[in-house]
Amino acid sequence: MIEEILRARRSIRRYKPEAPPRDVIEKLIEMAVLAPSASNKQPWRFFVVTERATLERMARAVEEAVDRIAAHVRPEFEQAFRNYGGYFVRFREAPVVIVPVFRSLEVLSNLVDDALAADDRARIASMEFNSGIISTALAVENLMLYAHSIGLGTSCMTGPLVAADELKRVLEVPESWSIAALVPAGYPDETPEGPARKSAETVIRWK
Repeated sequence: MIEEILRARRSIRRYKPEAPPRDVIEKLIEMAVLAPSASNKQPWRFFVVTERATLERMARAVEEAVDRIAAHVRPEFEQAFRNYGGYFVRFREAPVVIVPVFRSLEVLSNLVDDALAADDRARIASMEFNSGIISTALAVENLMLYAHSIGLGTSCMTGPLVAADELKRVLEVPESWSIAALVPAGYPDETPEGPARKSAETVIRWK
């Protein structure tokens, strides 16, 4: 069963207008938080956005960030970047957008003294940040797989994070938290073909 779900899940970018019921969205989050996390700290929260005005403010913030960046892209690549940036606002028409946020797992960094070498300190900070984001990514995968199993579509979008600071302001995300991704969700209005995948044998390195 799990193999069938893994093979059949697709990233959905077009949705029917009706939103899934609140209890269904809550069930998605319930399944998400069953994911493992570093030291079982469960460093995640989930903002659920259904208000059209809020989604529009989020989309405008992303568009403005794309415009700012495009002004600094070499002219011969600007249109290609703008085409790419257009994908960053595909969440705009989704009936629901789930925004997982996370915190770094700041434990070890609070235990070491000031004499610790800078490179060791940097590696600790990287480990703690990665512990937060990887744990949250596992929760997002749970959410997306469960959504597919009950007939919902989702996608995991990181492109909108070019406007992460403004998105945090729109959603009133506390300063110490970071946005991991935007996850549009709803009833699919498309049945996309599966993309090509690298074979397992091409990505394995035996040592």
